[in-house]
Amino acid sequence: MLKLLLSISLFIINATNKENTHMYTYLALGDSYTIGEQVPARENFPHQTVAQLRSMNMKVTDPVIIATTGWTTDELATSIREHNITDTFSFVSLLIGVNNQYRGRSIENYREEYAQLLLQAIHFAGGNARHVFVLSIPDWGVTPFADGRDRAQIARDIDAYNNACQELTTEAGANWLEITESTRNNGSNPSFLAPDGLHPSGKEYGIWAQRLARQINGVFTQRTTR
Repeated sequence: MLKLLLSISLFIINATNKENTHMYTYLALGDSYTIGEQVPARENFPHQTVAQLRSMNMKVTDPVIIATTGWTTDELATSIREHNITDTFSFVSLLIGVNNQYRGRSIENYREEYAQLLLQAIHFAGGNARHVFVLSIPDWGVTPFADGRDRAQIARDIDAYNNACQELTTEAGANWLEITESTRNNGSNPSFLAPDGLHPSGKEYGIWAQRLARQINGVFTQRTTR
């Protein structure tokens, strides 16, 4: 009996140690909000998310980021093809669409192109939709950059884009993270903005990162404790 208990204990310890040494990988897909326009790389939300996860004792490599300021859905898709990624990742984040709205593109066009990007993100996550995390589109209409523009219309447009994005994300079984309200609450506060008065500062990205890290950790903790 003692030998049996000892064997069980060693099995549990070894399994725990093996899990603790597992290294997670992270792919972040997006536009200016992902690359972190006008903030140091360490302050964009992917890097801050990794820092948060490491503080939760998850071993995570630095994020691989495919994102550029100004990208629309089709431009992100083109870059993904050009990168010719063959690796899979432990988890993937996706945040795209604000430039579609800014350029006045239709919701129908966004739905079609976003749906393909979401499928691509799921593929990069090894086919596991639960390992894909989609962030809602921030509302740039509340920022000083939008002075003189129809802020109410921008908000309605962003809501419509987010409704379409959330619907497709939920249908696919991926995770949805709402951060739009935070940008609306903080978008007129200079400390939450980059010097251009449009993009978020590291302080705002920190809010997103904290929420995203909790969501990611919850998914992977749930998986490993079943």
